[in-house]
Amino acid sequence: MRQYRIRGGKRLSGELSIGGAKNSVLPILAAACLNESETIIHNCPRISDTLETIKILEGIGFRTEFLENTLKIYPAKDLSHEIPDECVKKMRSSILFMGALLAQTGKVNLALPGGCNLGERAINLHIRGLEAMGAKICEEEKKLFCKIGENGLNGAKIKLDFPSVGATENLLIAAVKAKGETVIENAAREPEISDLALFLKKLGAEIRGAGTGTIIINGTNKNFRKKIAHEIIPDRIVAGTYLVAAAMTTGDIKLTNVRPFELAPFTMYLSEMGCNLRAEENSVTLHAPKRLKAAGRIITKVHPGFLTDMQAQFVAALSIADKRSEITETIFEGRNSHVPELRKMGANIHLTADKQTFEIDGVERLRGANVAAHDLRCGAALVLAALSADGETIVQNSEFVERGYESIEKDLTSLGGDIKLEIV
Repeated sequence: MRQYRIRGGKRLSGELSIGGAKNSVLPILAAACLNESETIIHNCPRISDTLETIKILEGIGFRTEFLENTLKIYPAKDLSHEIPDECVKKMRSSILFMGALLAQTGKVNLALPGGCNLGERAINLHIRGLEAMGAKICEEEKKLFCKIGENGLNGAKIKLDFPSVGATENLLIAAVKAKGETVIENAAREPEISDLALFLKKLGAEIRGAGTGTIIINGTNKNFRKKIAHEIIPDRIVAGTYLVAAAMTTGDIKLTNVRPFELAPFTMYLSEMGCNLRAEENSVTLHAPKRLKAAGRIITKVHPGFLTDMQAQFVAALSIADKRSEITETIFEGRNSHVPELRKMGANIHLTADKQTFEIDGVERLRGANVAAHDLRCGAALVLAALSADGETIVQNSEFVERGYESIEKDLTSLGGDIKLEIV
């Protein structure tokens, strides 16, 4: 078992550079299956989800080299359509290989994806969209068997019931090799979608509208054989997590290699909570007050709204604010596993009957306790709470945190935190 041992009460200060985005690199690694030449990925985060995705690439025939934060992917001589089950069951983003391998090999078999348990996260949007493009997909014994018909993948007009990031990415990847025009309506607009589209354009794809609600792809049946290099955008969620960490510890930090306009959906609330923020071209500085103020009601929304991936961190921060705050989760019905753990540390949080709204009465101080992460952002929230708490906290199941943060213990230690990763 892996865990963090954290002694709270240390004020975070200093400067830190933010690495590449988890939610950007994973779909781009899946899209690399379309390239029959060398692909070089710079600013590639060395997180466990990246390492598991590399295992998938190697398992289906690619050769890779991962040095520091540069990943080289060499073309597969014999590309397999069978994705290793043990990798798929560990993370939901493995579903993105469905669109990529259907486009490249005409078929793909994979187990139903795993990952963090955040409630119902149906993949029906992926399946319906690919079926609209001509794929035939059936499920047998918790495994998906997918192939394209005699006419291959064809362009289609697809309107998503919900602007799902994963479904938008899967359909975008598949559509670049479908015959004719594909239109994705009610598409996700996250910055990571734009980064994926930029990568695909470097391969030679024709894409318009990425980053808006309507994406238009002119597909091609030609093979992509182009050596390309691409740099992953900085991780806005990691940046946001560290800003909240500073806010909770009366800190004063500067983050570099960020895109401040992408942080606005949550930095506006940090300002409301009394933090002084200053944004420059590719950096942001935060100076925290002696005690955080309560925030008005926060509601998670699709981009450009407040990120669901920052909800748990803000619940932790508002648990030590001066008055009552309220956060409503609208994206994932199961994203509340941090609540009972924060209560062990003295937080006063009430969940409404539907378990979607957090009513948070701030306390003066949290106290150290033995707690456990149950998903990625739950673990991050517990680390932040521990940094601000009196005494020592053990956060078990650090492997969840390692899925999205590259050496969080080293980053926070460099800022003055007292946190150690232990294997017990």
